[in-house]
Amino acid sequence: MGDVTLCGACQDELPPYHKAVAYGAYDAELRELIHLLKYEQVHPAASVLGGMLASAIAKLRLPDDILVMPVPLHASKRRQRGFNQAELIAHCVLKTMHAERFQLVTNALARVKPTVSQIGLTRHQRQENIRGAFKVAHLSKVSGRELLLVDDVMTTGTTAAECARVLQRAGAKKIWVATVARTLKTSSGQDFAAFDEAAKH
Repeated sequence: MGDVTLCGACQDELPPYHKAVAYGAYDAELRELIHLLKYEQVHPAASVLGGMLASAIAKLRLPDDILVMPVPLHASKRRQRGFNQAELIAHCVLKTMHAERFQLVTNALARVKPTVSQIGLTRHQRQENIRGAFKVAHLSKVSGRELLLVDDVMTTGTTAAECARVLQRAGAKKIWVATVARTLKTSSGQDFAAFDEAAKH
């Protein structure tokens, strides 16, 4: 297949990461399992979710020596919950996969602005809600590196895209995104599977 030239509007729709994968849809048993971890603090659920996410990550064919970076919580949210579920899941992923290929980094990206849930917001509201929410705290850990962003759920895709933008501006070489679950639609209204292929660039 030859090179495809996208119009400006389509290029604007493309996320600033190379590819995104998820284990499954955010419904039924998978949603219940995520809720057990996040809201009922059933920490053993993280091991199950980590195993699921590891199987999805394996499909990415990632290079060696990649940084695994959980999407951070704001300090107030972390104090309230007592943990970052993305970080727990990422730890469990590395136990399942060949850990020597990966380096877990939990302090290079920080969430500096509290945000409300993206669910129910318009596209413009989602962008305003998340704008300025993240910053790179350690440029030396990010510059020139290939990164894997890990989170529990991709709801609209706006959070992952904002994290990737911030990391790109800090000099990250290439960014992938892996989530345990995804909602049926991305922020642009595309099916996730189609969006997965469109994200390659």
